[in-house]
Amino acid sequence: LCSTWGTMLRIAWEESLSVEGSGRGELPRALTIDEIKRNIHRYNQMQTVHNEDLFGPVQNDTIIIVIQIHTRLVYLRHLIVSLAQARDIESTLIVFSHDFYDEEINDLVQSVDFAKVLQIFYPHSIQTHPHEFPGVSPGDCPRDITIEQAAIRKCINARTPDLYGHYREAKFTQTKHHWWWKANRVFNQLEVTRNHTGLVLFLEEDHFVAQDFLHILRLMERTARVSCPTCNILSLGTYLKTYSYFGDSKKAEVTPWVSSKHNMGFALNRSVWLEMWSCARYFCSYDDYNWDWSLQHVSQSCLPHKLVAMVMRGPRVF
Repeated sequence: LCSTWGTMLRIAWEESLSVEGSGRGELPRALTIDEIKRNIHRYNQMQTVHNEDLFGPVQNDTIIIVIQIHTRLVYLRHLIVSLAQARDIESTLIVFSHDFYDEEINDLVQSVDFAKVLQIFYPHSIQTHPHEFPGVSPGDCPRDITIEQAAIRKCINARTPDLYGHYREAKFTQTKHHWWWKANRVFNQLEVTRNHTGLVLFLEEDHFVAQDFLHILRLMERTARVSCPTCNILSLGTYLKTYSYFGDSKKAEVTPWVSSKHNMGFALNRSVWLEMWSCARYFCSYDDYNWDWSLQHVSQSCLPHKLVAMVMRGPRVF
């Protein structure tokens, strides 16, 4: 199945290239913003789970994989191929969370036939709000002007630049807004997941997974339950430049969750999310556009149980 799907992916890619260069001289008509908004609303309202007829409904022990997607189609192709080759992937639900509506990306996602698939669309994107908040508003202060210059211009938030003296840039703040929206959407709103109590694994479009990542994640979950009751984050990724698979492939370590080290391929369950959700004000008001640094602030300033990570020394997400 995996190799067949990979072959199909290559064939589809080649066919799309040949059509693009077919000499017709015609490109698909670009959708208007209103059309994009209607399509997004339709997807979000329908909540269609593809391939459920093949792989059965979501159970409480189903691992939910949530992938945050922008526009990097080539990276996404590689991630999907790696997911297709993973053992037990057919037991999962993969939620693709988009902040950009694109038919080519939709076609790729909807070609996935090795697991259950659901698409959600962040409705407050720059694409759908190009000339107003949360996109770029005409009254926004330019990023690098001084507070004195901003006061003269009387631009929005002139007296409140960020910690580093900069003003809001929509393209960066969107990532943080999208992250919180998608987590809230999965845990609190989607019919298929809002009562789910198992693990939810967060990935991004430029990640890549090892074939045994699901097996390792389940081992970590069982080990944490027995040996580390304070562990509330399971992290499969690392930013280390070198590591020894021979010595470390089956080893994990327990450490306080650090945003810059443990934000790649991490999983949590509903009880942890509910504690985060109760601290939403701390996340949203923290003066940083990085979702992981904001989550670090939540852990340090609000959570009744600070984030403690079980981290694989031999990573399974790259």
